[in-house]
Amino acid sequence: MKKILSIVAIFLILMLAIITPVYAANEKINDNGEVLESDNASDFYKTKEQALGKIEQYSEKYGSKAYGITAMVLDTVRIYSIPLCFLGISVGAIYQYIIGIRRLDIRDRGFNLIIAFVTILVIAQVLPLVFTIVTRGWVL
Repeated sequence: MKKILSIVAIFLILMLAIITPVYAANEKINDNGEVLESDNASDFYKTKEQALGKIEQYSEKYGSKAYGITAMVLDTVRIYSIPLCFLGISVGAIYQYIIGIRRLDIRDRGFNLIIAFVTILVIAQVLPLVFTIVTRGWVL
């Protein structure tokens, strides 16, 4: 018991000796003592401006702000659905073909996961095309 208490006491003393205070500041200072630009606020502002610029581009393209926001959301869903659905399909394949060899209920769960993720992938890829055809017409 005394060994454990002494180890904990030494550990705490070392932690207190090593820890240095960090003060919040608007600017960053590099190793040479030079003041750098603050990245946090400007990064958020740049991201906001990029999103507003995208909304404006889609709004001009589709003729309405509501249609522009919808098109932007559908495009984002289309892009992110590919890796997520491939991950879901691979998990379903593992359930069906590796774990499901021994248990049939797990095999059925894997098959259902594969069917669900393929359906989601097809819908997420086709829905932006259908939206564009309905709102803008078949323009080449």
